[in-house]
Amino acid sequence: MKRLMEIIMTYITLNEYDIELLKKTIDRRVYNKNEFLFNEGIVANESYFVERGCVRLFYNVEGNDKTAFFYTEDQFICAGESYTYNIPAAENYQAVEQTEILIFTKEKTEKLLIEAPKFEIIARIAVENELIMCQKLIASFVTKSAEERYINLLNTQGELFQRVPQQYIASFLGISPETLSRIKTRVLNKIRY
Repeated sequence: MKRLMEIIMTYITLNEYDIELLKKTIDRRVYNKNEFLFNEGIVANESYFVERGCVRLFYNVEGNDKTAFFYTEDQFICAGESYTYNIPAAENYQAVEQTEILIFTKEKTEKLLIEAPKFEIIARIAVENELIMCQKLIASFVTKSAEERYINLLNTQGELFQRVPQQYIASFLGISPETLSRIKTRVLNKIRY
């Protein structure tokens, strides 16, 4: 919770009363590797903050998992459309490794915002960050080749290659595991020469 407080306090000042309210609002849970935080078909009534670990967002497309994103430390997670409009979600969230999550239920969050409206900043931060990440992801698929997306991921989130199974990386990049293997070899050969 310390890291969440630090992030919030870069935007607003919190007094002791605010901190106690926030602590009462948040639940903490540890998810084991491969455990689901949230499944498609359910209406979302929680949002999350990753304290430690990695969570994969994926869609089930005709029986195949399609990885859309990885959330790591200090990132917010929310099945936004489901949460906002009370409709069943299309996405799944799964811990890729043991993951510590802070949970904000809709009911507790609404109470918090009545008592301390300044905490709406949390929602704004989460939504802005999600929007920026989505725009970057869309732009990468529109403007870059698979190899360029691989190199960008390597440069910006290289630790994922140590934390996440390669088939999830390949799916995230929009390629097959075999194509990922060929790209890795090509990039490595370019670096060597």
